[in-house]
Amino acid sequence: MPPTLASLVRHPGLKLSVLAGEDRLETPVRWAHVSELADPVPYMEGGELLLITAMQIEADDPEEMSRYVRRLVGAGVVGLGFALGVNYAEVPPALATAAKEEGLPLLGVPRRTPFIAISKAVSAAIAADQYRAVTAGFEAQRELTRAAIGAEGPAALLARLAAHVDGWAALYDVSGAVVAAAPDWAARRAARLTPDVERLRSRPGPASIVVGGGCGPAGATGAEPVEDAAVADLSELQSLGTGRRTRGVLAVGTGAPLGTAERYAVHSAVALLTLTTERSRALQEAEQRLGAAVLRMLLAGEPDHARAVAGRLYGGLLDAPFRMLVAEVPSGGTAQQPHAAPAAADEATAELPGEATTGAGEAEAADPLGTLIDTMEAAAARIGESVLVVPDGERLIVLAPDGGAAVAAGELLAQAVEAGRAFK
Repeated sequence: MPPTLASLVRHPGLKLSVLAGEDRLETPVRWAHVSELADPVPYMEGGELLLITAMQIEADDPEEMSRYVRRLVGAGVVGLGFALGVNYAEVPPALATAAKEEGLPLLGVPRRTPFIAISKAVSAAIAADQYRAVTAGFEAQRELTRAAIGAEGPAALLARLAAHVDGWAALYDVSGAVVAAAPDWAARRAARLTPDVERLRSRPGPASIVVGGGCGPAGATGAEPVEDAAVADLSELQSLGTGRRTRGVLAVGTGAPLGTAERYAVHSAVALLTLTTERSRALQEAEQRLGAAVLRMLLAGEPDHARAVAGRLYGGLLDAPFRMLVAEVPSGGTAQQPHAAPAAADEATAELPGEATTGAGEAEAADPLGTLIDTMEAAAARIGESVLVVPDGERLIVLAPDGGAAVAAGELLAQAVEAGRAFK
């Protein structure tokens, strides 16, 4: 916690007394500043404890003190420290009355306490708070790393993150669907942020947005558990991925803006989730080369060799009925409808479908095939399906389980193309 007026009053070496504003002593103090100007407001940033000896102000004048204190409150000054026994033996009643009327905490500073001692105490407390935040952030990073490499993977990481920020966390895949959330009730809350996730995904990464309102107690329904309705409505969404294309989204919901330690934890989670969701280029290229080899063997009528090459990566896909889908982008840049050709494990030499298609309008993010790959792979991953994706220039070939989630996603995209909509 940063220093507060209360912590300064409790400081044994300062001997400060409270003369007004007893109910506002828990206000954080950003800095302690000395100024004898009649109007120090232009030099204030807000959050300061202002220390004065009243050399340049008429502290006995009620009207002047009322204007003076009102300006300080308007500038965000959180407290006023008055030196006793310097220019005034006691705090002038006009100043004390103005402070009480405006609700500004007024502290009496004994003559034996130099202003520099108060400044040092505030500075030391701020440094200690920052050190605690950094230490807590590193500890969170270690815990999140252990969770990320464990058997439970992202689910465990989200649980740790939710505990660190004292809120909830959710992970969305490349299609914008919620794939994990912590605690369990957060899945419903995360689902309500889908439009905001879509808005974030439309931006080049890395990107983030903060959502306030509509997700807190006011937006709760009677069907939600008490603990769900009690979660506050401040949510932060962070894109995941090393390039401009978003590979996923992390959402974090808290009851207040994130502090320094919580911010460290979120940044660590973003880095770790990016590592788990973004495959290395070398691995992706290797999988694509293997998939292309398997496809060539299937089309050449060598299903046994294809199964042997596919191994555990694609082997299960070839042991059950599957479909072959083909999508192309013509030279005009308009994505063509994906075609689906039924095939079975013993009918792997099916001809590729023809190329006559219906235009779909402008492609999303100028890369409709990339969007199609992301959507189908995400749909398959959610239920543990295997899919074989082979990019081939301006054409994309996909083998997916017949009747599975990836095929359904492809069919939805085909319907969108036929309706003249861009890929989503």
